[in-house]
Amino acid sequence: MFNDIGPLELVTLVVLAVLIFGPDKLPKLIQDVTRTIRKIREFSESAKQDIRQELGPEFKDFEFEDLNPKTFIRKQLDNDELGLKEIRNGFDLKKEMAEVTDAVHSRESDTPSPAAPPSTGSTGGRVDMTKKPEPDERPPYDLDAT
Repeated sequence: MFNDIGPLELVTLVVLAVLIFGPDKLPKLIQDVTRTIRKIREFSESAKQDIRQELGPEFKDFEFEDLNPKTFIRKQLDNDELGLKEIRNGFDLKKEMAEVTDAVHSRESDTPSPAAPPSTGSTGGRVDMTKKPEPDERPPYDLDAT
């Protein structure tokens, strides 16, 4: 519950509590706080039990932590009934992407597309979009843009 509170912070909280409430009222205050926390825990446990009873026997092993999406996904990935590990091991995304990239680059360099303008100079058929067109020069016609 207090995983992120160090010993120095805990001592500081105790000293502040003694200064604010006084040493004579502090034990009574601690008892009241622990009693309240205990009642809240009992209430939440009884609510969980009521929900489990209402869901029926098919959900007897239902855990409320499973409602967290991260926990649910982790639990499903650990449970290998669907064969997800085989699918994951058989699919290499980097290899597939490299093959697609090579295929696209080889097609671009081998055969110019019919919609591309004729190759001009060293740009390899590409239009330099940073260069402003000459006033008499028409911009290239793009079939995909229309």
